[in-house]
Amino acid sequence: MKTAAERAGDVTDVEVVFTPSGRRATVPHGTVILDAARQVGVDLDSICAGRGICGRCQIEIGSVPGIDERPSRLSAVAETETAYRGRKPLVEGRRLACAARAHDDVVIEIPADSQVHRQVIRKRPEVDNLPIDPVVRLLYVEVEPATLDGVPGDAERLAAALAAQWGSKDLHLAPSVLRDLQPALRASGHAVTLAVRDGVSIVAVWPGFRDAVYGVAFDIGSTTVAAHLCNLMTGDVLASAGRMNPQIRFGEDLMSRVSYVMMNPEDGAARLTDAVRSAANELVGVLAAEAEVDRHEIVEVVAVGNPIMHHLFLGIDPTPLGSAPFALATASSIEVGAAEVGLNVHPAARLYTLPLIAGHVGADTTAAILSETPYRSEDVQLLVDVGTNAEIVLGNRKRLVAASSPTGPAFEGAQISAGQRAAPGAIERVRIDPDGLDVRFSVIGCEPWSDEPEFEERIGKVGVTGICGSGIIEAVAQLMLAGVVSTNGVIVDSGRSDRIVADGRTHSFILFQDDDVDIRITQNDVRAIQLAKAALYAGIRLLMDHFGVDQVDQIRLAGAFGAHIDPAHAVALGMIPDCDVDRISAAGNAAGTGAMIALLSSEARREIEEIAIGVEKIETATEPRFQEHFVDAMAIPHRTAEYPHLTKVMSLPPRTAAASGQRRRRAAT
Repeated sequence: MKTAAERAGDVTDVEVVFTPSGRRATVPHGTVILDAARQVGVDLDSICAGRGICGRCQIEIGSVPGIDERPSRLSAVAETETAYRGRKPLVEGRRLACAARAHDDVVIEIPADSQVHRQVIRKRPEVDNLPIDPVVRLLYVEVEPATLDGVPGDAERLAAALAAQWGSKDLHLAPSVLRDLQPALRASGHAVTLAVRDGVSIVAVWPGFRDAVYGVAFDIGSTTVAAHLCNLMTGDVLASAGRMNPQIRFGEDLMSRVSYVMMNPEDGAARLTDAVRSAANELVGVLAAEAEVDRHEIVEVVAVGNPIMHHLFLGIDPTPLGSAPFALATASSIEVGAAEVGLNVHPAARLYTLPLIAGHVGADTTAAILSETPYRSEDVQLLVDVGTNAEIVLGNRKRLVAASSPTGPAFEGAQISAGQRAAPGAIERVRIDPDGLDVRFSVIGCEPWSDEPEFEERIGKVGVTGICGSGIIEAVAQLMLAGVVSTNGVIVDSGRSDRIVADGRTHSFILFQDDDVDIRITQNDVRAIQLAKAALYAGIRLLMDHFGVDQVDQIRLAGAFGAHIDPAHAVALGMIPDCDVDRISAAGNAAGTGAMIALLSSEARREIEEIAIGVEKIETATEPRFQEHFVDAMAIPHRTAEYPHLTKVMSLPPRTAAASGQRRRRAAT
């Protein structure tokens, strides 16, 4: 490499080294750094085509052996930079790549926030490290005004400007863009910003310069619909909102909604589709208002959901999913106009749905896989999303297997005597003294526990109204640890406390009682939890059989339920297999996060489409061993499984004779 002295007087070429990519460009002396970056394909952002307007191409001078970081290796600071007042401030020590020129061999560092394909770091764990690889890009273009003897069409002059300023040719104009182009040009002195999708289609046009365009990610659940508004250029999550799925009035669970469609063949599916689409549209309005964004600036939408929600949102008949063989209309990703599903956003906006895996394992599970990336791990990871059906994924970078297990609604508080959804007033944490059976608990909306002095004062604002899923799990697990519930799931009256009361031919345990409320765990409650946790464990165990492992290295619990459950109690109850409790953690709204990743990254879409094809589907309903695992898992925590990790953090009572000998006596008879 020549030094500056060796090239003195007749310098023609200089070398520009870009970090962190390591790419090098040999360019003529005085070449604009942005042009050098484009020459070798360096990931450097720009919207304004080098006019010093957007401020996205900020760079820093670096060094490597043989090239120091003297500022004189670049041209002097230009007027474009001193006059720059854009939305993205020019940080001290940085230059604009569109203004700085290479005067000597130079190392150019591309900061993370100046890269197109960057990682956006967030404090909220559920939206951490979202990759930015926009499906939609913004291009600022200055178009020659029309003249009597020039090119007559605005579209043709726009095409010429794109070719000259961006090197872009043959971009397709959506019909809505053609309608908006002339007024946009006239309103802005013939300078416009274009939204270009996938590098081939112009989907929107606005007068003048703009550096933001928006998208919405939907997680359409059977109980709730959640939505997130994102800036597609920066990855910022500007607003999030959710609401109850209005389809609930047609049926609490998925199968009841399919039954409704079957019993109302003329308009049942249309009613369910209209209901969920209206909820989605309402959320778009809420998000746009909160972020002070025009909903017609939303040009990209991603939606995920279980197979039945997916089909209904798209207007596809869900009835084949109501019975074997649970055939999907398609397992592939789908892309349609957002207007086709009734969304009031930009007329040219597109809707993308992630691929599905099986008739009971939907795009929400695919999104969770994209969020958690077990396919990149050496460890064997278990991903569980608990709901009325539990979606389970097991595997690592070599192989993934998935299944759905029919847990029922008990974990959500349904079919429980004092059960309710997780809302203020619900008991969410329970501790029971194994000696005197004294109870202490915490309630959603009241920070102090029930045995703390402030509880009486604070609880008056919310009251104690019931018990939610996490509270039920901890209560039954604590009763088992205290010896009140046997390993067979029977509430035993040992005479230790008046909290254990007769309840017909069985017994109940009183958690909380006052003049207005009587919250107790009944024998039927314990049975409901046993059935739910046995179905979940059996599904997991079945996947472990197919994968060929006896233990897992890491467990991630997805969804709102997973965020509130205590890992040790989930193992103690027998919901999930034994694992180091420090390696059992909440995954947050993994489906929603996966939807946002797909919204912000075209590369992520391609990646998950390839991964989804390779996921092996296990149908629990047709697997003979599922029932065998289910019977063993009815015991609390399990009839035969060992718990070496769990016993490091809590003591398990001995198994009852009935639980340990059940299989043997059955065989003898």
